[in-house]
Amino acid sequence: MAESIRNHRTVGSIAPSSKPLANLLADPVLERAPRISNVLEVGAGTGSVTRALLPRLPQGSRLDIVEANAHFAAHLRRLVHGHQNFPDKQEQIRVHNVFVEQLSTDRRYDVIVSGLPFSNFSLWQVEEIMGRYLELLRPGGTLTYFSYCGSRWVRTLLTSRSEARRQLDVKLLLNQYHNQYAIGCWTVWGNLPPAKVWQLRRPIDALGASDISPVKSDVSR
Repeated sequence: MAESIRNHRTVGSIAPSSKPLANLLADPVLERAPRISNVLEVGAGTGSVTRALLPRLPQGSRLDIVEANAHFAAHLRRLVHGHQNFPDKQEQIRVHNVFVEQLSTDRRYDVIVSGLPFSNFSLWQVEEIMGRYLELLRPGGTLTYFSYCGSRWVRTLLTSRSEARRQLDVKLLLNQYHNQYAIGCWTVWGNLPPAKVWQLRRPIDALGASDISPVKSDVSR
């Protein structure tokens, strides 16, 4: 909870994701098994989803974990090193203490799992991150991410008009991605608070983020 209060722009919740939520986010890796996969987890936090991903990784797969919070990144390194299968995967799993926009890689990923709190970000940050995801996804690759049910309406009632407008603009932008790329959406009621999981797929002939029209906003960036 303390990290959430200090870093509300990079920490999305005050409690770790529940096991049902983590499993649903990690399911695309399991669905690809036994094929080798390149997997990217962004915004891993304390590792709830990482714990679900590790046993799902087929032998020979690669997992890159991106976490901008240094405290969480150190925790994730300890988690990975302590995993029972780590000796077989030490060259396949790496923790990067950077923002995903700064991740230096020529790798393309079959699965990206995002734990970033989009509702906390500015419109231009969400545009940049989603564009980066599409760059990093191979054609046919899958992106999963979640948002909390009802959180925008609660914040709208408790925040300023400009803040409410920012949240609406982010929602409208994400809706454009849903309309173009979504292949599934599920609600996890057993999470606190309940969460909605989106699964998007980059088409084989996808052009990337340029397909999405920017959302106009009067809110200063």
